[in-house]
Amino acid sequence: MVLSDSAREFILHWGEMGTRWGVNRTVAQVHALLYLSPESLTAEEIADFLSVARSNVSTSLKELQNWNLIQIDSRMGDRRDFFRTSADVWTLFLTVVEQRVEREIVPTMTMLERCVTQARAERPTQPAVTARIAAMKTFLQEIHGWYSQIKKLPPASLHSLISIGSGITRLLPKRRRLD
Repeated sequence: MVLSDSAREFILHWGEMGTRWGVNRTVAQVHALLYLSPESLTAEEIADFLSVARSNVSTSLKELQNWNLIQIDSRMGDRRDFFRTSADVWTLFLTVVEQRVEREIVPTMTMLERCVTQARAERPTQPAVTARIAAMKTFLQEIHGWYSQIKKLPPASLHSLISIGSGITRLLPKRRRLD
């Protein structure tokens, strides 16, 4: 595979976006390269394409494995591992969302439950604080419940739902309430 100018720009931009999403730049670039590659790549090939140290690639591949974003292939007669990622953007999106929910939303819901219980027991009571923590807990529970239903849908159905959703917004009130 030869990296075209557009492929290089995509990989570089994906690395920049990764840093904004809290992901190491090289991790994001490795993922972008694997996404664009029509075939599985070895760690050495990835290091060569991206001009980064082999050790940095290894660390990046481990991180991507932890996020369930890459798969490893083996080939008869070759001791090297070959890495690939899904070419389906919906599968990638759902994988990232699932990982974020498990790493961020679920622990936050647990913490909020503790905080609500603690806030209700504190003396003197602070009703405004308790209400706001409870509201955040309820919000995340509702979002998590919605997510639990959505994640059961196949990617094609999810795509259709989003397409329908953009049309439904025309029927909803235009004014957005800000508190």
